[in-house]
Amino acid sequence: MDENLRYAVGLDVGTSHVRAVIASVNKDGACNVVGFGEQPNSGMRKGVVANLDGPFMAIDKVLAEIEPMSGFTVKSAAYSINGTQVMSTRTEGMIAVGTTEHAINQDDLERVREVALRGRVPANQRILDVIPLQYVLDGQRGIKDPFGMTGARLEMQANVISTLAPSYDNLVKVAEKLNVQPDLIMPSAVASARAVLSERQVENGVVLIDIGATTTGVAVYEEGDLQYVGVVPLGSNNITNDLAMLLAVDTEVAEEIKRRFATGDFGEIDKPVILKWRGEEMSFPREQVDAAVRVRLMEIFGLVRQKLWEAHYERKLPEGAVLTGGGAKMRGLTKFARESLEMSVKLGRPVKVDGVANEIYVPEYAAAVGLMFMSVENVIRNGGTKHVEKKAHKKEGKMGFWQKLLGRE
Repeated sequence: MDENLRYAVGLDVGTSHVRAVIASVNKDGACNVVGFGEQPNSGMRKGVVANLDGPFMAIDKVLAEIEPMSGFTVKSAAYSINGTQVMSTRTEGMIAVGTTEHAINQDDLERVREVALRGRVPANQRILDVIPLQYVLDGQRGIKDPFGMTGARLEMQANVISTLAPSYDNLVKVAEKLNVQPDLIMPSAVASARAVLSERQVENGVVLIDIGATTTGVAVYEEGDLQYVGVVPLGSNNITNDLAMLLAVDTEVAEEIKRRFATGDFGEIDKPVILKWRGEEMSFPREQVDAAVRVRLMEIFGLVRQKLWEAHYERKLPEGAVLTGGGAKMRGLTKFARESLEMSVKLGRPVKVDGVANEIYVPEYAAAVGLMFMSVENVIRNGGTKHVEKKAHKKEGKMGFWQKLLGRE
């Protein structure tokens, strides 16, 4: 294999499944998908790690699936994180940098960032990302990158994405146990947005709604930047559980009913729902199935709308909403979401990348593909530190990396 090739991996660690995408990256930064896979997950609750062994085994299995496909031994990846502990915090800071002839340098940018963060994020939160929304230089607003500009006073307004420390730390422990260090850890909705949103959508204003098994992530973009992230503690598994209780069936049967018959477009259908399951024919009133689905969808999108209201973006996004995640595949869901949110709604699929993995261009793979793109960017930033590893090489420990990672911010 070409020794100049590097790799980039996205690991979407969901409550019900772990999905992975691996791409080769050449010296010019072009990527080619060379492997993908998914495995059932356990040990997660509402998007966060509750038992280290469950996600460890699921990730280990999915890596064993993608490594032979790609020819790489995975030593690092971009990971997703979820849960209602994910939050956005608006912050700002100001520093004096010298005379009006002073050219803004990297030290100035790091110092104003430090001032903006000081005391603004709770001590029990781990910072995942800091998005500068604008800089103000000597009163001139709307500056995206002041590097090299001259001025005496520099201000920064930023959006800080963070999560509860135990949620972050437990995911790090899983990664440490795997000897697969994190390039970065990012909320699932943000990762999905990286894979499906266009530059026009991000500039004009759009919300990405990532519907997972037990959570629904919300990420709002405007003027080219991530403005808000939040998580609703409900997902598609709640619909399955509602059907199981209402129809008096086990969750396997309820999941099959949801997959085959649930819809967000509730028409006048008198025919019963008939399911053949393990040699037995089951029949259920259509109105019961529709009632269970409708009530739960109303709750999920009602909470999404509340998040938009809290972020001051309710009915203020010209590009509307884009749905991703496994729960987004329900028939008629875009229509239901459009009526509930009162905005245009589209189903999001990852953008095409060179390679043979057409199976990943579906809503449930959006986060893994987005994380892979973020990993590619990390490879390029680091100047090509991830070269091909021989399969016979043993994975080494990363304790120095972990100490550095856990100590930052």
